[in-house]
Amino acid sequence: MDFKDKTVAFATLGCKLNFSETSTIARSFVEKGFNRVNFKEKADVYVINTCSVTDTADKKSRTIIRQAAKLNPAAFIIVTGCYAQLKAEEAAQIEGVDLVIGANDKFNITKYLENLEKHHESEVHTCAFGEITEFQHAYSYGDRTRSFLKVQDGCNYFCTYCTIPMARGKSRNPSIESIVEEAKSVASEGIKEFILTGVNIGDFGHSTGETFLDLIKALDEVETIGRIRVGSVEPNLLTDEMISFMACSKRIAPHFHIPLQAGTDAVLRLMKRHYPISLFEQKIVQIRELLPEAFIGVDLIAGMNGETDELFEESFRFIEKLDISELHVFPYSERKFTKALKIEGVVPVEVRRHRAQRLIELSERKLHDFYHRNIDRSSIVLFENERQKGIMQGWTANYIKVEAPYDAGLLNQFCKVRLTHFLDNGSLGISYE
Repeated sequence: MDFKDKTVAFATLGCKLNFSETSTIARSFVEKGFNRVNFKEKADVYVINTCSVTDTADKKSRTIIRQAAKLNPAAFIIVTGCYAQLKAEEAAQIEGVDLVIGANDKFNITKYLENLEKHHESEVHTCAFGEITEFQHAYSYGDRTRSFLKVQDGCNYFCTYCTIPMARGKSRNPSIESIVEEAKSVASEGIKEFILTGVNIGDFGHSTGETFLDLIKALDEVETIGRIRVGSVEPNLLTDEMISFMACSKRIAPHFHIPLQAGTDAVLRLMKRHYPISLFEQKIVQIRELLPEAFIGVDLIAGMNGETDELFEESFRFIEKLDISELHVFPYSERKFTKALKIEGVVPVEVRRHRAQRLIELSERKLHDFYHRNIDRSSIVLFENERQKGIMQGWTANYIKVEAPYDAGLLNQFCKVRLTHFLDNGSLGISYE
């Protein structure tokens, strides 16, 4: 079928990895002749790349699918991503859905488009998680001055609360050589900053016998890359050598994202995590010794089964004393097929939300304190290729959001600035140096 003049719109939920994959999937549609339009516009085809990390993510996925059906009831609707892999039949029952595509076929969606006629029943293409074995390269391009570069997929850590290994398969990766070549190609298109993304990127190397440290050392030597941000790395995989290298690297930003999930060993054991809180604290201390200006983001789950009031208070006090920059907080969400469902001591939903809110308020204080410590410091900002009400935004190397009057000549450029004051929205104002 000739798809020339046909339109396609994409919606992405969830993680940075999903964004890199949606961008890659979108390019395959453009190659087939489709014109990409905004998701809020009426389109011939809608592709929803879903998330299923929490019950809320499932609900958001269903809501977006129904929005597409309302925007154009005659549109061909395709659902892919983690929700599609884990709950294919549920997704297929949503009115208007034509195709449900699982993990193995998400990069081959266009092969199922013989025509765009609506199906009487949804067509489902998924597989068992043990059959998810392929690695598909992906990167985002065209939406921002930054690119999310996929370097790893899957996970071998079956934490008791998590379904992602079932949605993504086992840990796997391409060769460092192929990633470097891909990064060079993307950088040649004008991208200045790369964010390395995956499911468990610190576990890089299962497919090739290499290591994540080998990878970042190789990318650090690519002269056409301006800045590299390392995505989320498990505490037990964030080695001392990795931290030391990041402290002296040429291109890697002083920006860490480290999942803690709980601040007590008792709950970490219930979660089947791979480290004690003492190791986590040691990593924070080492980062602060070598990179005192570094941004450190931390993931937390509030109200896991078995987390008593006493354990939460102990966890809160531990997190409160850590010299970190921001918390990413999620109330615990029951996920089908996970071992956490068998753990006694279910925390009421309202208690989970209350605990999460306390942690969010703690995060706001920590972020404010981190920003305040950086006022009157010089920094290098990369300004985003966006314009809103005459204002442009940018990010420092250590992930501080700044705003300045719009200047087209500075978009997608690294600029030396001085961080001067807080703005009403919490960002920092600047002066140029």
